[in-house]
Amino acid sequence: MSWVIATAITPASVAANTTAEHSFTVINLLPGDSVSVGKPSFQAGLGIVNARVSAANTLAITFSNNTASAIVPASETYTLNVTRAENVVNGLSVLTFIP
Repeated sequence: MSWVIATAITPASVAANTTAEHSFTVINLLPGDSVSVGKPSFQAGLGIVNARVSAANTLAITFSNNTASAIVPASETYTLNVTRAENVVNGLSVLTFIP
C-alpha cells in the first residue's frame, strides 16, 4: 500500500560540512514503512541523504550540509511518499497468490 502526504516541516540548523538527522511528527507513520522525501525548494550545499520512520508517527530526515557555513533548511511543505508492506508475518512480507 502506498500513499502521499504533504506535511509542513521546520528543520533546525545543520552545521558546516556535516550531516544531521532531524525528527518530525507525522501522523500515521509506522516503523517499517518506507519513505522518500521531496523538498520543494533548492538550497545550495544542502541535500537530503536519508529518510526513515524512527518510531510510530516519527519521520527522521538526514540532511547533508556541504558548505563551510551552517545552513537552516527552509520551513516549507515537504512531500512524503510512503510505502507500507502488506501481508506481514513475523516481520516479513508474505507474497499472496491471487488467481
